[in-house]
Amino acid sequence: MKINEVSKKFNISIDTLRYYEKIDLIEPIKRENGIRNYQQEDLDHIDFIICMKEAGLTLEAIKHYFDLYREGEETLEQREEILAKQQAIILEKMTKQQKTLDYLDYKINLTKDRISQRDRKKMGVNL
Repeated sequence: MKINEVSKKFNISIDTLRYYEKIDLIEPIKRENGIRNYQQEDLDHIDFIICMKEAGLTLEAIKHYFDLYREGEETLEQREEILAKQQAIILEKMTKQQKTLDYLDYKINLTKDRISQRDRKKMGVNL
């Protein structure tokens, strides 16, 4: 897959893809006639990078994870720890977000009730 196709597939810029390669976040991309040709493994790495960025990891942390990955099986515990730590952070954020959402639902319903009561008063309907 060519770089412009990868850019569109993941909705990231070509410059970003080149940067990931430059900082060794992804392995050097194989080239055919000087043109980058992304393989499935490259796409999987990019997908992982995007997911981890969404999870809140910095590029440095993601690079550290990949460095550990390249070291092999003996780093499985360290990699699991990185992922589990970020998972805990996300779960905490989700809990806070859910509380906020619940409060907003409460306030919206309360406000709708007050609007309804106001409108009934305007129409002369007493309850």
